[in-house]
This record gives sequence, C-alpha cells and structure tokens, in this order.
Amino acid sequence: MNRFGYCERTDPAFWAEPLNALSNGAFLLAALAGFLLLRRSGQRDWPAVVLTGLVFAIGIGSFLFHTMPQRWTLLADVVPIQLFAFLYFGLALQRFLGLSPAVASLGTLAFLAASLGLSAALAPLLPPAARGSAGYAGFALALFGVAAALRRRGFASGTARLIGLAGLVFALSLTLRSLDGVACSQVTFGLHWAWHLLNATVLYLLLRAAITHRRPAAGAG
Repeated sequence: MNRFGYCERTDPAFWAEPLNALSNGAFLLAALAGFLLLRRSGQRDWPAVVLTGLVFAIGIGSFLFHTMPQRWTLLADVVPIQLFAFLYFGLALQRFLGLSPAVASLGTLAFLAASLGLSAALAPLLPPAARGSAGYAGFALALFGVAAALRRRGFASGTARLIGLAGLVFALSLTLRSLDGVACSQVTFGLHWAWHLLNATVLYLLLRAAITHRRPAAGAG
C-alpha cells in the first residue's frame, strides 16, 4: 500500500482516485432503488426510510473521503456505514426474527461488543495493509447468522435468501477490500472500487429484504 492509503491515490489531488470516487454512484443507485421499492410497497416504513437515507449518505460520505481524504471526511464515510450496520441488525432481530424491541436492542449491543472483540483479535493476524478490513468481519458473520436463523425457523425463505446472498456478496467484497493494499504492484489502480460496487449490491439486497419481508401468518412455520 502506498503512503496515501489506497493503490489508486498517488498524490493529494482531488481526482487522484477517480475509480474509488465515481464508483460511489452505485450507493446512490441502491438508495434510489430502495426508495422506489418503498413507493411501490405503499407502506409507511420509517425504519426502511432511515436505512435508505443512510445508503444515500454512505455514497456521499465515501465520495468526499476519496476526493478529500481528511479526518472529517473519514467520519462522513465511516459513521453512516456503522449506523446502517447496527440499525439493520436491530431491525433484523425485531422484524425478521420477531424479538421484542428491548431484546433486539440488547442483542444489538451484544453484536457491537462482539464485533469490536473480533476486530481486535483478527487485526494482528492480518498483513498491515489488510488490517482495516478486520472491523467488518463481524458484519459478514451477522448476515450469515441471520440467514441461518431464518432458515431454521422454516419461514420467510425469500428473506433468508436475500440475506444469505448479501452475506456471500459481502464476503467477496471484503476479500477484495483486503487485497487492495496488498496487490498495488499487480493492479496499480487497486481494487477498492470493487468494494464500493459490491457493497452497493449488498445494501440494496438488505433494503429489499427489509421492505418486502412479510411476517408469517398465525400458526405458520
């Protein structure tokens, strides 16, 4: 990895990361697709509205960071991602798995603690250029865990497929993110742009799961 943090950036100019910057348009498209799903559903689904807004914010924040890498743009990039991840996990516990708001909140706090612990454990095992990916490992495990829990309950198979597919895409995305700093000599423009494109797909799948999910009828499952 070069001293600017990403293979593509070789100087501090605004457009030094064109692929990393412009690929954030995929998040805006994912947010637009989520908005259109909400419109078609005809529901007043405020959690999904907030999550859709966060996907839009992720695109804007990441664009700012990859054009003007500073502390405040780093926060604009990272904070919406973290908010989406933990809010979605809480929503999944409540909406998909039927837990009470109190239990879902406690579960989300436990997930936060587990994610921090897993990140701290994994980071020393990774090459220095890939250690930034350790903090996302918990999110991949959470996606597979929620999909498996839905499968075990024997209902909402459509939702389980969407969450499971999101987990697979995110695992590939995380792999490419981890390789970005390692492969600079082979791929001079890096792989981080692929992280953006694949993550936009992940977020769309998660929005679709949240918006289209239907609870089973009483006595089903």
